[in-house]
Amino acid sequence: MVETKSRTAKKTTFACLSISRRRRNSNGVFESEETAMFEQVGGKRISVLCGLGYWVQGSRCFPWLALNFHMVNSLGLQPSTLQLVQYSCSLPMVAKPLYGVLSDVIYIGSGRRVPYIAIGVFLQILAWGSMATFQGAREVLPSLMAFAMLSNLGASITEVAKDALVAEYGLRYRINGLQSYALMASAAGGVLGNLLGGYLLLRTPPKISFLVFTGLLSLQLLVSLSSKEESFGLPRITETTSVLRSLKKQFSNLQEAIQAEEISKPLIWAVASISMVPLLSGSVFCYQTQVLNLDPSIIGMSKVIGQLMLLCLTVVYDRYLKTLPMRPLIQIVQLLYALSILLDYILVKQINLGVGISNEVFVLCFSSLAEILAQFKLLPFAVRIANMCPQGCEGSVTSFLASALCLSQIVSAFLGVGLVNLMGITSSNYSNLPSGLVIQSLAAMVPLCFMHFVPMSETVVEKEGRKGISKRSRRNRRVGRVSHQENVTYRRERESEEVQR
Repeated sequence: MVETKSRTAKKTTFACLSISRRRRNSNGVFESEETAMFEQVGGKRISVLCGLGYWVQGSRCFPWLALNFHMVNSLGLQPSTLQLVQYSCSLPMVAKPLYGVLSDVIYIGSGRRVPYIAIGVFLQILAWGSMATFQGAREVLPSLMAFAMLSNLGASITEVAKDALVAEYGLRYRINGLQSYALMASAAGGVLGNLLGGYLLLRTPPKISFLVFTGLLSLQLLVSLSSKEESFGLPRITETTSVLRSLKKQFSNLQEAIQAEEISKPLIWAVASISMVPLLSGSVFCYQTQVLNLDPSIIGMSKVIGQLMLLCLTVVYDRYLKTLPMRPLIQIVQLLYALSILLDYILVKQINLGVGISNEVFVLCFSSLAEILAQFKLLPFAVRIANMCPQGCEGSVTSFLASALCLSQIVSAFLGVGLVNLMGITSSNYSNLPSGLVIQSLAAMVPLCFMHFVPMSETVVEKEGRKGISKRSRRNRRVGRVSHQENVTYRRERESEEVQR
């Protein structure tokens, strides 16, 4: 029996759905027992908080674009050094599982997600504001790296808290695929960020870009501080044990969750498919700016077109591709990614000029395709793992995924640095860059050989709110995996209830 109720408290509207079951007691009298209640509340507030957060996260590309131009033009870094600096500054993101466990266990005030978002945003304001204000913070490489790492530390804390909040809210109200909308917001931020970055770099020094992004972060901080986590209707976890014991328990739960075959196998494939491909983005960027002499606006617009493509791909996936088998979809995307790397080969060899396509047009249309496909490939994995998070481990599991992917990107970048040094690619010698791109494309084909690690379809875990059920039972129970006897019993109960009514 389903009862629908509505109630208003203060200015918050609660749409309640109560599911009740009628049972016959020992005396033969039917009793009504409320078995579940779902309240979808705080939808507008969480949309503003997380939507703006993912939008600002996507906009991080424009201060980093300014920072890359600054390191190449003002500091005169070599392609390999540039790439080494870029990905060394991402090391704080490897510790995301720690931030996830902390946000799962430790409350700050009345919340365990929103306060962490605010802390991360504040650290980013401190980093980019310092680079915009103090000349030594951006002109001396060690201090520049320190503030860039501080920025990534704040960004990683914010991302972990946002991802956990989205996963927890989606699981609470049975909203599948919120990660698609998060990627849409991030892509929309990337569109505006790259447009703004290319425009500002043509007319202003990089410090202005840092200052503008600091202003966007300040807006996000105000929204975070004004958001109340209790208004989202999420349950508060009460712990009677000490913080240290709770942390140990959370790490144990995380270990158990990622050891499940449904999570570990696709995660292994995703990490391996990234880490085994040597990244040459630093060399390609330096080639475009130093040899082809492309304006920042051209590179910025190419990123804009790439983010628009990512936005369109995400919409298509959410509407039409989400129900397709996962393995063939990932296989096609990986093959397209490997082939799209050869577009940079065409640019470096100037084959595009032979068919009448200028460098500017070619970069605008095709330069960001490989990067966009690499990001889109991860979306089905993010949706799958978010749907399979055990209750109470949303932050630690989603952050472990982000950390593993970040670590694989760092390994890929370091492999690329080794390949660049081995082939003698420098800012004055790009003759071996085409060969390096061919090696990168061939390496991207290798993950196609172990596609059996990728599941055919998504599996959704049925969350259990009762503490009495064992971990093994929670892990083994899956939606749709109900025994035949249970189905028969359930149907008989329903038929009996209908007769009584």
